[in-house]
Amino acid sequence: MVSGKDFIVAATLLSRYFIFKETKKAVSCKKQDVLDLSLDDYKKYADDLTEGFIQAARFLVEQRIFSERDLPYTTQFIPFSVLFAILKQRSQDGTVRSKLSQWYWSGVFGEMYGAANETRYANDVTKVIDWIDGKEEPDTVERAYFQPTRLLSLQTRNSAAYKGVMALILKAKALDFISGKEMDFTVFFDENIDIHHIFPRAYCERMNYDKSKWNSIVNKTPIASLTNRVLSGNAPSAYMNAIEKNNRVSEADADRNVSSHFVDIDDLRNDRFDDYFLKRAKALLDLISDAMGKPISNLNGEDVINAFGGALK
Repeated sequence: MVSGKDFIVAATLLSRYFIFKETKKAVSCKKQDVLDLSLDDYKKYADDLTEGFIQAARFLVEQRIFSERDLPYTTQFIPFSVLFAILKQRSQDGTVRSKLSQWYWSGVFGEMYGAANETRYANDVTKVIDWIDGKEEPDTVERAYFQPTRLLSLQTRNSAAYKGVMALILKAKALDFISGKEMDFTVFFDENIDIHHIFPRAYCERMNYDKSKWNSIVNKTPIASLTNRVLSGNAPSAYMNAIEKNNRVSEADADRNVSSHFVDIDDLRNDRFDDYFLKRAKALLDLISDAMGKPISNLNGEDVINAFGGALK
């Protein structure tokens, strides 16, 4: 996940931050700044930075981001690790971790780290520390915005926000449909958890549902590979019966397990795709809003109503 280049850029950021604290010279990590990093400064900060990367990785595991494949932005990991290197033990304080979490998810769902990032790296490192110390919000937090209709265009794992939604569902303690196990780190790897459709693709195609809906993040969730084989291409009403009959899961437990994925179980059992879809979109937007620490606007805009078939508030 961390390349040599990433580490050198992070070391430059960390070195320049402490120079900034002494001289007020602006933090920068452009190509020339990286080339100007001295060996002495590199050695001075290498150990602290290594620990910063370790602590940032542990924080991401707490956020239910378990693998490089599921990391929304590799780029955001650079300033994140520098922040941990600067904060050291302070990063364990609850109030500090809350702000780090809000900044992180604002970057993910505001999709702030997809382009040239050197200037944002520098601004975030200085401004997040200032924010933790009681000053104004950093630009990444203040300007982050999530448009409700973006849910429909989140169709593949290529998007940072797509990966972010999956992590939030896991963080909310989603349970496997059959086993009822919480999808923590061990279960995630032992049971080959991956992203699958709730209303299965084959069923949606047979029913001629709108692909922009059924293939969007709203109709996807983390599911174990064994469970996904049971779901197959069946209608939800049929696969729920199969789960209970063939796998000895009680109806109450099956309802609990599936509901933990923010699915209205009555809509699912009655194959009411449109009702289910609208309710789950609302639930996912609530998760995103909580993670970003701000309300999501335009929930009842005309474009939203046309796209989802109803308001999202």
